[in-house]
Amino acid sequence: MADPGKQLPEEVLVFIFCHLPLKDRAMAAQVCKSWAAAATCSSVWHDTSISFDDEWEGTLPPYLSTCLDHVQNLRLEFEPSGERSRRAATELLVALAGRVPGLRSLLLECCGEKRLFEAGRDVLDAVHTVCGAARELRHLDLRRLPFTLDDALVLQAARGCPELRSLFLDNNTLVGGVGPSSVLELLKACPRLRALGLHLASLSLAALEVLAAPDRSPFSFLALRCACPEDVRASPLPDEAWATVRRRHPGLEVELELEPALPAQSVSRILQPAVPVAVLRLNLSGDIVGPVLFAARHYAATLRVLEVHAAPSAGIDLALRELAVRCAGLREVHCFCVVKPFVLDAFRAHCARLRSYTLKLTREPHPWKPTLVA
Repeated sequence: MADPGKQLPEEVLVFIFCHLPLKDRAMAAQVCKSWAAAATCSSVWHDTSISFDDEWEGTLPPYLSTCLDHVQNLRLEFEPSGERSRRAATELLVALAGRVPGLRSLLLECCGEKRLFEAGRDVLDAVHTVCGAARELRHLDLRRLPFTLDDALVLQAARGCPELRSLFLDNNTLVGGVGPSSVLELLKACPRLRALGLHLASLSLAALEVLAAPDRSPFSFLALRCACPEDVRASPLPDEAWATVRRRHPGLEVELELEPALPAQSVSRILQPAVPVAVLRLNLSGDIVGPVLFAARHYAATLRVLEVHAAPSAGIDLALRELAVRCAGLREVHCFCVVKPFVLDAFRAHCARLRSYTLKLTREPHPWKPTLVA
């Protein structure tokens, strides 16, 4: 039988192996010398996506140790309620810590239906190790972890990752464990940071003042999730401070995600005219009409994406129509309740840049799929 590697050029093999899961890469590396060379070359591993499901058995493949030297951008998926899956993810993260040239980007994602909010200390300790050793780490995304993040991790990132450009801590958790003081330390230690995701309670007036400093590098994106009790109790940030930050960074875009835990008085404190809101996600248990009207009247120049979870009503229909008329730059609108035909007509008529929308005129089985605009 002919050597399989002779049937395809190495660059073709490399392209194929880039898209294979970890197990399949390991098997390909055992076929022949040519396939082994292609499966372990740096181009295959520079941008890597690895998934550890709960069926994962044993430790990492032996050949992977050498390949880890080439991993710079990693997306790692694991099953949080599966001990073997978490163990494999932890082992991989620890193995990556301190590699040369080392990680530039790390995104962690949990899969599966059973998410253990009380677990995950092993994984977070491994992330802590990475932050202490990966001096060139530029992007860290923890939004898809269901575990409570804490000050120790943020402070470790501040001390160990001076080149950070983006950090996302606005994850789906029941407790906000990151305090404003650690975020302030992070901003001071990472002057090139340009994108940050937080729970609202982690942001402070002092942090806005650091961002507004004259020598601050351009800051472009801030995601704020408002969902846990700490966010409800957070002190309001002055509108003047937001205006100062906006003048210092005219390209700044803010994403606001408001969850059912927020009472009406908290919503009114968060939605301030000077905040350059580009993405607004409203999933409130109380008034929705007021926030939609506020967005229409104050965020018309900045709003690009609106997502609304509400019960159908005449009030929400009228508010959405006013928003469509005022927010000509809107690119996406997703309303998860049935609306009247005049709402859909308004967005079609006034929002020329609209790329997709979820505006259902009749009730349909969930999940609702958006309509793409040609």
